[in-house]
Amino acid sequence: METPASSPAKPESTRTRALFLMLTLLTGALNAISFLALGGVFVSVMTANLALVGIAVGGSDPELARNSLVALAGYVAGVLLGTRYCERSERRNRPGVRPLLSGELLLLCGVLAGWLASDGSPTAHLRTVLLGTAALAMGCQSATIRAAAPPGVSTTYMTGLLTAVLTDLLARRRPDWGRAALLAAVPAGAALGTLVVGTARTAAPLLPVVLLATALALSGANPG
Repeated sequence: METPASSPAKPESTRTRALFLMLTLLTGALNAISFLALGGVFVSVMTANLALVGIAVGGSDPELARNSLVALAGYVAGVLLGTRYCERSERRNRPGVRPLLSGELLLLCGVLAGWLASDGSPTAHLRTVLLGTAALAMGCQSATIRAAAPPGVSTTYMTGLLTAVLTDLLARRRPDWGRAALLAAVPAGAALGTLVVGTARTAAPLLPVVLLATALALSGANPG
């Protein structure tokens, strides 16, 4: 799916759905890894991180406050940079998805390299760097999907998607099973991330890299 920043991906495309699914699994896995090993915060769930800032302030926990703010700053920077790139791509009528996903892949490879260099036990300073880099990657992904996906589809934050699926169910409308699958992919990815942290900690960030590489391959293929 080589999609211009101004052209939404076709929701009926099986390959496009698989792309979104891979990115959502990646989100779940990376959030689990960051929460368990990079300071107890998330790299895409900014509402939770805002709450954690308040909890840290109320509980006098400067480390939690710092980690939450680092994740917030990284995510915001990623959204701003990704959105700016999408806008420029739209004006020039150039594809915007693959370059942004490629940039995200480079960021996650950087996280993996730093992680491997510390044998899966980064120092406090390195944890901060890796956390900010991972959040930057998630912000970039969020901006990419906002520009390229159909309205209402997200691979990094699910509150709106959950609300839409529940509203359809209550209204007795036919549910969008593709979007329901994205909701299921978040805990599935988190379970995978938790598993690799527990059983193969030294190589844990390799999982998000593999998932993103798969998504990147799907983004470059012609829709089937």
